[in-house]
Amino acid sequence: PHIMSLLELISKFVDKKTACSIFGHKIVTVRNVTNHFKEYKCTVCQVELTNDLQDKKTFLTPRLKEINETLLNHYTRKHLSSM
Repeated sequence: PHIMSLLELISKFVDKKTACSIFGHKIVTVRNVTNHFKEYKCTVCQVELTNDLQDKKTFLTPRLKEINETLLNHYTRKHLSSM
């Protein structure tokens, strides 16, 4: 049986973004772009994040998503060619 977290329970009665702004996001990693860059998502309000050059989480804008995709493609090609 799944035990609901306090944040998940509160988000049933309050707007999800409001719940996250009060209690903080419940962040999970959704994709490893490289060893240094990842993409994250809040399981409550669905906000998407990535880490910047200082390793701080920042909103995943369309431009950053495109940069991450390019990094992933480059990293994958480089990794496959070294095998």
